[in-house]
Amino acid sequence: MVQQGEVRRGIGTGTGTGTATGAGTAAETLIALLPGLNRWKVYRPEWLRGDLLAGLTVAAYLIPQCMAYAELAGVAPVAGLWAILPPMLLYALIGSSPQLSVGPESTTAVMTAAAIGPMAAGDAGLYASLASLLALVVGLICFLGAWGRLGFLADLLSKPILVGYMAGVAVIMIAGQIGKISGLSMEADGLLSQVLELVRRHDEIHGPTVLLAIGVLVFLLLIQRRYPQAPGPLLAVLLAVAAVSLLDLDQRGVAVIGAIPAGLPSFALPAAVSPLQLKYLGATAVGIALVGYSDNVLTARAFAARGGYRIDANQELLALGAVNVGNGLMQGFPVSSSGSRTAIGDSLGSRSQLFSLVAFAVVLVVLLFLRPVLALFPKAALGAIVIYAALRLIDIPEFQRMRRFKLSEFRLALVTCAGVLLTDILVGVALAVALSVVDLFARLVRPHDAVLGNVPNLAGLHDVGDWEGATTIPGLLLYRYDAPLCFANAEDFHRRVLGAIAAEQHPVRWIVLNAEAIVEIDITAVDMLLELQVELTGMGIVMAMARVKQGLYQQLSRAGVAERIGTDRFYATQSTAIVAFQAMGTVATGGTP
Repeated sequence: MVQQGEVRRGIGTGTGTGTATGAGTAAETLIALLPGLNRWKVYRPEWLRGDLLAGLTVAAYLIPQCMAYAELAGVAPVAGLWAILPPMLLYALIGSSPQLSVGPESTTAVMTAAAIGPMAAGDAGLYASLASLLALVVGLICFLGAWGRLGFLADLLSKPILVGYMAGVAVIMIAGQIGKISGLSMEADGLLSQVLELVRRHDEIHGPTVLLAIGVLVFLLLIQRRYPQAPGPLLAVLLAVAAVSLLDLDQRGVAVIGAIPAGLPSFALPAAVSPLQLKYLGATAVGIALVGYSDNVLTARAFAARGGYRIDANQELLALGAVNVGNGLMQGFPVSSSGSRTAIGDSLGSRSQLFSLVAFAVVLVVLLFLRPVLALFPKAALGAIVIYAALRLIDIPEFQRMRRFKLSEFRLALVTCAGVLLTDILVGVALAVALSVVDLFARLVRPHDAVLGNVPNLAGLHDVGDWEGATTIPGLLLYRYDAPLCFANAEDFHRRVLGAIAAEQHPVRWIVLNAEAIVEIDITAVDMLLELQVELTGMGIVMAMARVKQGLYQQLSRAGVAERIGTDRFYATQSTAIVAFQAMGTVATGGTP
């Protein structure tokens, strides 16, 4: 019986099996490039309901949202619907996350408008063509990143960063709905300024809009608590449309989506630009690619951690490149992932990219036949659904768990959240990554070390600092340094070794360096070891090493350290080093040491 977590992990990784034949190899290559094909092998029938409901609800949400993002990017509203079609189809085949929803989103839309506006100079046709060209360049940059295997950069995004990032994004999502649920056209940007504007304009708040939003949100929270398997957001959409229709709320000032324009995108090559313009677009595209990839990986990993599966960072680069190239050739604009749409799909039980294909089909049907269906959907209900999805992203128990585990992890999550809120997503993530690297470097520069000895009634050798009554072997210092040796900690190692020798009650005749945690060494640390050996010899102390890995021993041999210490002073275990020390003591005294 395959467990749920195991199946979901298999879906997330996109790995597959093949045969030793040429056909098998070709199939494995195809599956590696298109992991979405492999997901169908492990698809379970019980996931179908959640994927269908998620696809329908996400479609109802993304249609007005993507039209708004198109306006934000400076192109026609219908281009927002065009820009959702290639990403949903391509990511379902190429992406490594079974839950991520890709397509237009606010950050890349704003960056697109800022880059193209000065170049287009009010020419709508040129503007649309430049937006497509920018998407194409972003896609090509992502392809280069995937070819260069730069996905490893995502490994710098630790669990605290994921938790803090999602909390920050959730707050931004909630702040972005203030205008929708209050009936106000907000002028301010940012959470604090919007809240202050809401307080200042409290007398302009539209009562029916607020009541409708509160009703939808309360309904969603109650149905989640009482009937967690029910399709709450989809029911909320239907009830909200019914309320508008029966109570004529659109005639009482409640904003609705309104008419949706018709039309499908067609294949078109972007217009040619000058080398100088292309250079400018390239620089902008690098920034958009960085923001988009950070958003993709952070969101995908956050949901992967919640769902018990893994994603492939390099595959995400490839997928992001493909969806942007697709948009560049189909009259779209640069896109990334959507945390809100992913959260809505997750809240309804999405388990595979089938939900994206369902949403793709719904958008096609709406564009071709059913545009009036969503015309009465109130924007206040849309805002309430987003707030409901955002609340599910703020993982308070995880913050508490990190606080109990280690304060530095908890602080890193808080800094990430604050960075996303107070600056912007890219700066916030960059700040958190920088702090994470600083924390990692600090642990490398000042790692844990130990003097090993015997503990009464406990087998083996242990850190004498951890046990009361622990004693070292007289004349022998067993010292362990728990990090690779490099330029950053060479001086710290030297100082702590001499400090450990000085702290011993009995004169030290031998020092054995336990190298089990020293996996490699650089030239700075090599010089330090050579100097230390000379210094110890002058003090009448024999230097030896134990548990040296083969790779490290080869490095020490090439650097002359092994010859200086003596190849007979390298021991496979600490026990054999102790026996050698005791034997030398026996020879020196002519009897039992």
